[in-house]
Amino acid sequence: MAFEGLADRLQSVMNKIRGKGKVTEADVKEMMREVRLALLEADVNFKVVKDFVKRVSERAVGQEVLKSLTPGQQVIKVVKEELTALMGGEQSKIAVASRPPTVIMMVGLQGAGKTTTTGKLANLLRKKYNRKPLLVAADIYRPAAIKQLETLGKQLNMPVFALGDQVSPVEIAKQAIAKAKEEHHDYVLIDTAGRLHIDETLMDELKQIKELTNPDEIFLVVDAMTGQDAVNVAQSFNEQLGLTGVILTKLDGDTRGGAALSIKAVTDTPIKFVGMGEKMDALEPFHPERMASRILGMGDVLTLIEKAQAAVDEEKAKELEQKMRTMSFTFDDFLEQLGQVRKMGPLDEILKMLPGANKIKGLNNIQIDDKQIGRVEAIIRSMTKEEKINPEIINASRKKRIAKGSGTSVQEVNRLLKQFDEMKKMMKMMTTMPKGKKKGFKFPFM
Repeated sequence: MAFEGLADRLQSVMNKIRGKGKVTEADVKEMMREVRLALLEADVNFKVVKDFVKRVSERAVGQEVLKSLTPGQQVIKVVKEELTALMGGEQSKIAVASRPPTVIMMVGLQGAGKTTTTGKLANLLRKKYNRKPLLVAADIYRPAAIKQLETLGKQLNMPVFALGDQVSPVEIAKQAIAKAKEEHHDYVLIDTAGRLHIDETLMDELKQIKELTNPDEIFLVVDAMTGQDAVNVAQSFNEQLGLTGVILTKLDGDTRGGAALSIKAVTDTPIKFVGMGEKMDALEPFHPERMASRILGMGDVLTLIEKAQAAVDEEKAKELEQKMRTMSFTFDDFLEQLGQVRKMGPLDEILKMLPGANKIKGLNNIQIDDKQIGRVEAIIRSMTKEEKINPEIINASRKKRIAKGSGTSVQEVNRLLKQFDEMKKMMKMMTTMPKGKKKGFKFPFM
């Protein structure tokens, strides 16, 4: 996950001051020295670091902090607020044209993931906002760029407008917008050409497309792994085109986070979305406050809730609750819950969104193996219908058969049966609790 090194350093610094009943100017000075080093190591722009440290220092030694009952907590609050402000303050929402379609130009250098991100954004617009997007293949120079977008369109069951690689990108954009109006599309996403580096020809072409289409949004797609280079690229594109937003890709990778913390301050262009994985649904709106909370180890409950709401079928959740009440919960139900949890994303990332997760020793080093969940699923699928409903009948010979069928060991089968039995006991305990005490109980996998 991005920011891991920075998060560890900042959390360590914050923990030293968190419980202090009295905070002196010397304490603040020492803390800000460590914060400065942590930000610079994370590849945050030097001027941005300098301004950030100055703002936090001024507020941290002010009367509101030094005279408060919990000065340590107040300093952490100041750091969180300034980190949030640094990344844009509040979520910058996507534009909606007064008269459809809303036109979005996707720009960037080659290798940043622009074409894939165009597909991801279209998918997000359809799923989250119930929009009807049209993808436009206007990159006529990169081999297979048109084919790549068409393949993504098929995968997403979404229309792609293409005129081949012999028609000018400006003409393609013009005809695409006419087509979108004709077919009542809400959004037009123009996948423009990229280059290995910024050049005059590229910018001239993009300026022509901008002039003709008058886009509502111009999104620059940059690779978060490139650190300060991403900020420099954003600055150049912004000067030439006037960007309205940035999409950072690969923020789930081993990136230090400097680009995310510098781009808004250097270019005054908000980060609108972040790529958090390879899958086509791995694009998320960027929330500065939530990201600041995660960096400081305060969790990210809102994103966790949104992921759960997107993954969990409400009707099935009610059905499951009823089964829990009547003690008729089976291995089939367990299997279904595993599937819904997997839809939420990698489990190690989900765990880190929980408040206080940073205090769990060794959590950052935990690698929750998806293969382990796969083995659990294989064991359950190797059971007969009767065994899934009544696991009590699974004797030694049945365990051997299940282990062989699932490619696992008898020990793993035993472990799963024991965990399932403990879970059912917990459910029984919850159903016999006084009404007020069991209020709000939720099944762990929901």
